Amino acid sequence: MIYSAITEFCTPTTCPVMSAGPKYEYLWADGVKIKKAINVSAPEYVDYLMNWVSRYLDDETVFPSSGETPFPKNFQSIVKSIFRRLFRVYAHVYHSHFDAVVALQAEAHLNTSFRHFVYFVHEFQLVDKKELVPMQDVIEGFLSIGGEENFSLVE
Repeated sequence: MIYSAITEFCTPTTCPVMSAGPKYEYLWADGVKIKKAINVSAPEYVDYLMNWVSRYLDDETVFPSSGETPFPKNFQSIVKSIFRRLFRVYAHVYHSHFDAVVALQAEAHLNTSFRHFVYFVHEFQLVDKKELVPMQDVIEGFLSIGGEENFSLVE
């Protein structure tokens, strides 16, 4: 939802690569249709990602709706991959479109959504700390405000 608010600012022309600043560029591969990672624009990356996540969420063998159906053995790795890639969208929005978010008066929504995301990721150790580095300052600010002073992205 947050990303959809800034789609007019995030186009293949304005964002020819999916990145979170100059040091972090994200390539796309789904392991099925696109096996070798390719460089795509940010909107293409987000479109690929949302379709990829939807396929997992709709797959009863991965996210069973019945209490009798067990989760797959690789469930944790699937969820970690989903969260790692969703983090990249937040990182892109903050690094490339925060001015647009502010202009839309949506920064409180973005910050609240990202803060909940960070707390969830931190609580269940869903994303490696090294992957979170592009947003280190923002994350550490959120966690220090929330009393999570023992959490650091730098070890």
